[in-house]
Amino acid sequence: MSTEVQEFFAQHPVFRSSEFGSPPGSRRSRNPRAQESLLAHYVRSGRLVRVRRGLYGAVPVAAKPESYAVDPYLVAGKLTEDSTLAYHTALEFHGRAHSVNQVFTFLTHSAPRVLRFRGLTFRGVAIPKALAKRRREAFGVTVGERLGLEVRVTSLERTLVDLLDRPDLGGGWEEIWRSLETVEYFDLDQVVKYALLLGNATTVAKVGFYLDQHRQSLMVEGKHLRTLRKHRPRQPCYLERGKRESGRLVADWQLIVPAEILSHSWEEPV
Repeated sequence: MSTEVQEFFAQHPVFRSSEFGSPPGSRRSRNPRAQESLLAHYVRSGRLVRVRRGLYGAVPVAAKPESYAVDPYLVAGKLTEDSTLAYHTALEFHGRAHSVNQVFTFLTHSAPRVLRFRGLTFRGVAIPKALAKRRREAFGVTVGERLGLEVRVTSLERTLVDLLDRPDLGGGWEEIWRSLETVEYFDLDQVVKYALLLGNATTVAKVGFYLDQHRQSLMVEGKHLRTLRKHRPRQPCYLERGKRESGRLVADWQLIVPAEILSHSWEEPV
């Protein structure tokens, strides 16, 4: 193995085959078939793990390829050209998830199949139509670092709203509440702006309800709640689409909220 290839593997623990291309002056062939053959050779020799077609994990010299844990955040971040870690996976990446999950979720314009790799599931989710329509897909997307590589991930502000919008991608209400409550600070102007950008009255109400419940700890100002309240639903709505769970109507937000959320039933008595 050439020094150049060794350096590439060291700097790219997960990479797409297109990233293994040949820079000017490189000894690596630019012929796609030759490149595929070379990558296949490194898979056979144990220096690479093939995650799926066109996606590889580099195996350190002392590690065994069959047991080496390829970083799942980098896998999710490179499954498509535009992958952005989101929902519960974003919480985990930011170190704010209450519990770990075996499903890694990313946003993408593509429609990839669900990938299952070594006991983990990687799920691509379509970018919200309201963002695509306004060409605001990048709103609240930041660039993080993982093992020396850049990874796109939604900010905590966007993640808060996304989870309330799609609780099915957050592990359930208890997990969402417990996770979000570990965050001491949100840029609330960005939270409100993004909630309105999604253009869903029920989501706006859920964000308003969450901020109202945490008014003191998050230093929520009246202006934030007033802005959201103007865009709440006209008729009462359930907290989760498709689930008509019994609960209490919170008239201020036109939401029917399950009792366990109102009472935080998961909290242990002191």
